[in-house]
Amino acid sequence: MESLQDVYPDAEVVYAGKAFLTKAMCCLVYQEGLGLDVVSGGELYTALEAGFPAERIYFHGNNKSRAELMMALRHGVGQIVVDGLMELETLIQLAIETRTRPRVLLRLRPGIEAQTHTYDQTGQEDSKFGLGVGDGSALEAVKMALASPQIKLVGFHSHIGSQIFAVAPFKAAIEVLATFMVEVQAQTGYVAPILDLGGGFGIAYNKSEEPEPLRKIVREIGHHTRVRLTALQYPLPKLVLEPGRSIVGDAGTTLYTVGNIKTIPGVRTYLSVDGGMADNPRVAIYQAVYEGVLANKMNEPLTEVVTVTGKCCESGDMLIWDLPIAPPAPGDLLAVFGTGAYNYSMASNYNRLPRPAMVLVANGEAELIVARETYAQIVQNDLVPARLRLKAPEERIAK
Repeated sequence: MESLQDVYPDAEVVYAGKAFLTKAMCCLVYQEGLGLDVVSGGELYTALEAGFPAERIYFHGNNKSRAELMMALRHGVGQIVVDGLMELETLIQLAIETRTRPRVLLRLRPGIEAQTHTYDQTGQEDSKFGLGVGDGSALEAVKMALASPQIKLVGFHSHIGSQIFAVAPFKAAIEVLATFMVEVQAQTGYVAPILDLGGGFGIAYNKSEEPEPLRKIVREIGHHTRVRLTALQYPLPKLVLEPGRSIVGDAGTTLYTVGNIKTIPGVRTYLSVDGGMADNPRVAIYQAVYEGVLANKMNEPLTEVVTVTGKCCESGDMLIWDLPIAPPAPGDLLAVFGTGAYNYSMASNYNRLPRPAMVLVANGEAELIVARETYAQIVQNDLVPARLRLKAPEERIAK
């Protein structure tokens, strides 16, 4: 089967770090020959600490602070993806101050409503992301960028959403972007060297979800981009795609330890585990549906139906509804699949729960890449003013 490079030879794959990013992951991304997409100073710092080459980093984000932009400029980040007119003005000023000339992509909002969860849509007209193609702000930004000697405009970026199963929304976005690029060329003479179409390719979290194969989607995106731009007689730019979830989602499995089991006669059986919405908030946010098994009872018949709940003090802390499993007992290991993306990266310390360890498994070997968080680490940044400090028990007794 043809690959992306077969239909669009000048193409680059850039891993979207927001799906899951640690220093070890940065090293894996580098070893695989991919670029890296970061969206915050913290993600950028992680990449730099891992030794990832700054020139292969794309810096995204709808609200980069001045400090984050300065960090990117000082370290020579390869491409800064500008999200709005105000950010563009700020970046130009900072470039003057630092005597740098950053390479810039403009994030465009093509007005496409991808068929996915509302919170996963990012390319529609009413979105916090990007410069509108339809409202004129995108063209205004192009002219501002071209007028400034302090930055180098290297192309356009678009991202229409996440967990998208079909190629049609991407083709619709390409139509809008291609038309816009031709208009820019006609008005300014500018021809974009890079066209970044983002990512958002979905995975199957359960048996009811059936995304098109990733290889098929990216091949069709590459083919359609080449055909449309060629038909418009527009010089072919380098095509950049930024998959995150589709690279790491299926690769991740979370292991929970079963705790209390509570049966409400005639209603349901609740099976509690030692995690929940603190390490997997996607169920509460996106109503995501996961599947799992008792890892230590894989060969036993599935005779029970349980609802898996987390240990957070929230009624909404539910992980899986009505899961068929083998007869459970406290201490069993519940394996939940498809947790490689947007689980650890979105995890929190709600209820002061420590985040779990992360283990890399390959070729029969297991290596720790994130240590288990401790209670001491949770409180390490807490400060108590002198007037609030509690007295030692012996002092209270003395009084």
